[in-house]
Amino acid sequence: MEKLAIKGGSPVRKEKIYYGKQWIDEDDIEAVESVLRSDYLTCGPKVEELERMLEEFTGAKHAVAVANGTAALHCACIAAGIRSGDEVITTPLTFAASANCALYCGARPVFADIDPKTYNIDPDSIRNHITARTKAVIAVDFTGQAVEIEKIKAICKEYNLVFIEDAAHAIATKYKGQQIGALADMTTFSFHPVKTITGGEGGAILTNDDDLYMKLNLAHAHGITREEPLMEDLPHEGPWYYEQILLGYNYRITDFQAALIMSQLKKIDKFVARRKEIVTKYNQEFSKIPEIIMQNEIPESDTCRHLYIIRLDFDKLNCTRREFFDAMSAENVQCQIHYIPVYWFPYYQHIGYEKGICPNAEEVYKGILSIPLYPKMTDQDVNDVICAVRKIVDYYKK
Repeated sequence: MEKLAIKGGSPVRKEKIYYGKQWIDEDDIEAVESVLRSDYLTCGPKVEELERMLEEFTGAKHAVAVANGTAALHCACIAAGIRSGDEVITTPLTFAASANCALYCGARPVFADIDPKTYNIDPDSIRNHITARTKAVIAVDFTGQAVEIEKIKAICKEYNLVFIEDAAHAIATKYKGQQIGALADMTTFSFHPVKTITGGEGGAILTNDDDLYMKLNLAHAHGITREEPLMEDLPHEGPWYYEQILLGYNYRITDFQAALIMSQLKKIDKFVARRKEIVTKYNQEFSKIPEIIMQNEIPESDTCRHLYIIRLDFDKLNCTRREFFDAMSAENVQCQIHYIPVYWFPYYQHIGYEKGICPNAEEVYKGILSIPLYPKMTDQDVNDVICAVRKIVDYYKK
């Protein structure tokens, strides 16, 4: 690091820039403030308004807003009927929640390998991992790029599996011209602060299936209903009456979070346009650097990128990833790694998983680095990131 600083002079930037950052403006603050001054902080009208807004945006018949993206995945697994003894196929190159949600239901996550060019789950590997115990596929739209939805849907239909699309990265991505959200049996979103739109936290599940919608509503609200068609003990005493008909969870979202997400959703076209501008600039510049391997995209995906990943070609560089990562930090460009293969974690090792089961994912993981991407980046910010990458590549290239 010291030699790099001497060779390169002063850092590219004076102030540190991070890989992701939320956009909050006065409209967002006013939307939250109006709820804080209202009669309802939770279980009020804003949650239903958000659900209707998500339905309109995605084209899905039903939306259920929940506390976070992990809750969305767990509810989807509950609605899919996943239980002890079942298997759920997913990708290892994702946040742990994509697999943990199966464990919450007593099922076993099975890791299919990725396509080494797109970094998304490989449909052929999904097929190769199906057994008599397989109940569902959780396919992750990694970095925001849509998975090969038609191929995965066909596999799920052939084997009678539930297709859950983990679109935590992919709100506003389109597949063959259709918004992500209405194409799988269930699609989940996350509204974490580094995602395209945020509620601080928050999540949602979208579906076109009436039965799944009913189960999702029960799963996220204690398994309690006030709907008479679902009740067993009728007639009941009065309007206060309700029944718990299954074991659900308190995964409800607050009204002020819902208000913030709605305010953000009104700006999503602007957010998407700016993310695409930055991605285009990155693609143009990094495609000229042979020491960087570019992530490929399938033509069906009109992608709103949540993450921009560069993959370092260590056959052409005299450094480790840690050295490159630290050098970027010295240039005041703070990167991140997305993701450590899930089954590498000690918890998964302790319950019987071993390294080496998804060689493509493990090889890709060794070289990837997430660089800054968010709408509030200025053109100068983008140029600084590019300059930092070039500077470090030039220093370490063979």
